[in-house]
Amino acid sequence: MPSTNPSELRALIAEDEPILAAALKHALQKLWPELQIVASVENGVAVVEQTLALRPDVLFLDIKMPGKSGLEAAQELAEEWPEGQAFPLIVFVTAYDEYAISAFDHAAADYVLKPISDARLGKTIARLQQRLQQDAGKDQALEHLIGQLHNLQPKAGAERLTVIRAAVGNQIRMIPIGEVIYFEASDKYINVVTAESESLIRTSLKDLLQQLDSQQFWQVHRGTVVNCQCIQVATRDENGKLSIKLRGRSESLAVSRVFAHLFRQM
Repeated sequence: MPSTNPSELRALIAEDEPILAAALKHALQKLWPELQIVASVENGVAVVEQTLALRPDVLFLDIKMPGKSGLEAAQELAEEWPEGQAFPLIVFVTAYDEYAISAFDHAAADYVLKPISDARLGKTIARLQQRLQQDAGKDQALEHLIGQLHNLQPKAGAERLTVIRAAVGNQIRMIPIGEVIYFEASDKYINVVTAESESLIRTSLKDLLQQLDSQQFWQVHRGTVVNCQCIQVATRDENGKLSIKLRGRSESLAVSRVFAHLFRQM
């Protein structure tokens, strides 16, 4: 359980370069001796597992990591975090300026650039300490992070898809993009679902998203992208969880809280 007692605050470091992880840990021990470092992990998959298991108060998260990027790990944590539990404050660590650093201004999370200086880290620590006091007993960090994640995702730059070429046996099926009802990620493949058929294509959801019109295709879950023109109704259950029904399909699809803002009343 995350702690609100300043003498019991806990942090997790996610950094795939051991020397940099050790340097950050040393700097934190010097500048914030009350903070307990409960774990140091080297990939995005371990970030999610260990953060869910240990529930730290603060997460220092490298953006570029193997397995999952820091942004992908943060998104998965936001989706999987237990209801009613205080979400950790996140500090993104990056050496890459293609991420909009200005998006961190006035947000719940902070950032530090590599190589990390004591002066910059000291400012981040002061900001974290202030937020931990303000958010004591509240669950505000998660809502702030959810809003922030949409601003931090890399912008689409690839050419828009008009036709999906999907293999079916020894044939290649040509599927006009407007006929796709939704895409669903599965391992190394994506299931392309239309009213009449389902077909697999070999690509990542991340690469696919960069080729789709975001005004037409909405990501509603970590592995699901729907054609918004096919959404029939969105329903919220007694626990506040959203699901959608799509025209031409009998199944319901879950909507994660990261993307629930898409269905707020206009």
